[in-house]
Amino acid sequence: MPPAPPQPPPLQPALPPAPAPLAPRPPEPPPREIRLSPATRSLVTQAQTQAAHGDLPAASSTLDRALRIEPNNSLLWIELGRLRLAESDAHQAEVCADKALALSSGDHGTQRQAGRLLADALRAQGRNQEAREVESQPFMH
Repeated sequence: MPPAPPQPPPLQPALPPAPAPLAPRPPEPPPREIRLSPATRSLVTQAQTQAAHGDLPAASSTLDRALRIEPNNSLLWIELGRLRLAESDAHQAEVCADKALALSSGDHGTQRQAGRLLADALRAQGRNQEAREVESQPFMH
């Protein structure tokens, strides 16, 4: 009988592929900074002058014009909220502060301004505990 042909060595289980190297983490984006356009900056300056001269209705109208240009600019909502406080309308100031906070994500300085406005609006309504809670939020520090 002829000799048996040589047998191939037994198959060894394949090693699992080496894990892919971890991709470096992308750098964190720089903090966002919300700004006013030149047109709205001019309107805010005008509204502040009107308010300083006691013409709160004109200041309100001017800020409304600015908001038609940039309705999602949290700085404008903060200005309108401050004006509402000056008009003794703390509830509307609170609404403006809430809107500003919602729009200011990523801009810590604007979040602090909106938080201060919200705390002031709450205090003006006698809601001191809620104002303290707002002031204890991380974005306020």
